[in-house]
Amino acid sequence: MALSLFNKMDSLQEYDLSTCSLFDGMTNDELDEFVDKSVCEIWHIDKGERVVRQNDLIRYLILLVDGLVRTEMITKEGNVLEIEFLEPIRPLAPAFIFAANCRFPVDVIAMQPSVFYLIEKNVWLAEMMKNERLLTNFLRFNSNMTVFLSNKVQMMSIKSLKGKLSLYILENTTPQQPSFVMKRTQTQLAEYFGVQRPSLARTIGEMIEEGLITLQKKTLTVIDRKNLEASI
Repeated sequence: MALSLFNKMDSLQEYDLSTCSLFDGMTNDELDEFVDKSVCEIWHIDKGERVVRQNDLIRYLILLVDGLVRTEMITKEGNVLEIEFLEPIRPLAPAFIFAANCRFPVDVIAMQPSVFYLIEKNVWLAEMMKNERLLTNFLRFNSNMTVFLSNKVQMMSIKSLKGKLSLYILENTTPQQPSFVMKRTQTQLAEYFGVQRPSLARTIGEMIEEGLITLQKKTLTVIDRKNLEASI
């Protein structure tokens, strides 16, 4: 893991933290002040390297500010379960930072060169105690993550690949916004569902033939939301 020299003047103004829901409602001046006094270290991680390992002790709030990472969990049986891909600006495992057993629940792997800001736990806690907006954002972010994990459990309980894929598509679209750009390749998506790529490609093809969806390059569009919901 490559560690950068910490240079606030050159590095901290490069990334827009206002795009992260943890900092909703904060002005640029407030964010600049927060970063200047809170960020204690910057990590630069090469593609393919692990940022943290499952069960590592959480010593900091770690913010992904540039790049792309993948999170995965090793089950007791030794199987790899992909959880999600994270894009900037996102914290790593924020719901676990103040747990009694505060350890990372997943491996975090850089899918491209990535940059992270580190904030000491006690500093983050002190900032939330002084700033009600920051505290509210933190609680909302963790609540939304609980909903995501609940949906992940629901997806795992669905036996058919068509049902799992339907739930995934519905989670990424709305009746008002029926299209989304698929960030995973079909190989990565197959790993996400724990199936072989040909099985996934066949299921997607069947859903297109049934008129449930269309797929143009990486843009997937829901055509028949009602029957897609019935597939779950």
